[in-house]
Amino acid sequence: MKRKIELLIPAGSMEGLKTAIHYGADAVYMGGEAFGLRANAKNFTIESMKEAVSYAHERGVKVYVTANILAHNEDLLPMRDYFMELKAVGMDAVLVADPGAFMLAREIMPEVELHISTQANNTNYETFLFWWKLGAKRVVCARELSLQEIREIREHIPEEMEIEAFVHGAMCMSYSGRCLLSSFFTGRDANQGACTHPCRWKYSLMEEKRPGEYYPVFENDRGTYIFNSKDLNMISHIPDLIEAGIDSLKIEGRMKTELYVATVTRTYKMAIRDYLEDPKKYEANIPFYEEEIRKCTYREYSTGFYYRKPIEEDQIYGNNSYSAGATYLGTVENVEGEYAFLIQKNKFSVGEEIAIMRPGERDIFTKVLSMEDAETGESLESCPHSKQPLKIRFSVLPEKQDVLRRME
Repeated sequence: MKRKIELLIPAGSMEGLKTAIHYGADAVYMGGEAFGLRANAKNFTIESMKEAVSYAHERGVKVYVTANILAHNEDLLPMRDYFMELKAVGMDAVLVADPGAFMLAREIMPEVELHISTQANNTNYETFLFWWKLGAKRVVCARELSLQEIREIREHIPEEMEIEAFVHGAMCMSYSGRCLLSSFFTGRDANQGACTHPCRWKYSLMEEKRPGEYYPVFENDRGTYIFNSKDLNMISHIPDLIEAGIDSLKIEGRMKTELYVATVTRTYKMAIRDYLEDPKKYEANIPFYEEEIRKCTYREYSTGFYYRKPIEEDQIYGNNSYSAGATYLGTVENVEGEYAFLIQKNKFSVGEEIAIMRPGERDIFTKVLSMEDAETGESLESCPHSKQPLKIRFSVLPEKQDVLRRME
């Protein structure tokens, strides 16, 4: 069976969804206003989900809706009501982790494809077969699986069953993303979508007979961020992912900017395309992919569990900050004649050379020739105020939905 490789991109908002589709997503995943694991994302109402599904389907892109909390008793009746509303949205699949949620979804939406979240701790082929026999179409691998284990799973499950795996983005320090730290420290349950990311905080040690005397937790001179894992990056290992039998390559990041979405979508899409066209072309372009993938926010990179168990080098002890190789300036909302219209995200000025991100190809560089406030018509030399609506003339005109960025 020749497998079609899907690139699955997060959509934390309608803007993010449009950006993902513009840059080559085969499918997007989104959360509603309830029962997803990114409660702090903008997320979608039932009506905006319908709009998103219509927009995606018109462009041949699939939409998956997440409902992957670990449900408590009090969640079951509201979840039943939510699924009754959700069935009218028209999405291609619903992603669940909880067996109770799975049974409710199957009862209420029997026509909707069900996918099993990484939160369900899917670490062996018998677990995959368990969900298959219950009616699941796809299972998302636990983050802790190696490529060898995934290959063994593929050998033991039906050909038509789909395997999804994370290939890029933030790594949780807890098992299969099931963390109790947030709930313990803040009362906000990560398994209910309200994680406060305490794995990124600084910690100190206090001895019981010395109250008030705090000693920083560190290893040698590297710092105090003892739970801070590196981000996952598999852009240089596309052949291994495909040959392991993975159907859907999943990117993490529903809380990230449109620049992140554009960068990772375009880079992985180009890498997959190049490899399928000619493995030698892919190998020759690896330095470009690696350089490109560092132009969005990231926390240093590793290959996670795919080749070995993570070791000391896969943690970041010195800081909890992000790196970025480019600054997000805005996404073109419309083009009229020789002018592009956008809402500015970061400051830039007349005379600057900036990059236009075009889908499926390398950046095109353009110069800012003139700029004015799109609402007042006031001529501007720069745009220091975030979210300012701009009307801009460029030496090379970008297209609608193109992301603009400045290299750092």
